[in-house]
Amino acid sequence: MTATSEELGKTAGKDEDTNKTTYVKLLGLEGAKAEAVAVVADAKAALAPFGARAGPLFAIADYIVARKN
Repeated sequence: MTATSEELGKTAGKDEDTNKTTYVKLLGLEGAKAEAVAVVADAKAALAPFGARAGPLFAIADYIVARKN
């Protein structure tokens, strides 16, 4: 929804063209982004007891919501 085919490395809009069920289709773009942020917050809260040992997992979670494609 937000990137070109060149940026994605695959055909942009393919999921929509094939009527694939996605979070964007179900919730809209802003709703899907908000859901991703909420899920990451829940995951981080669950990881909090592990402290610094969970650092790589925190980084992956942050990457997932910040990535562009």
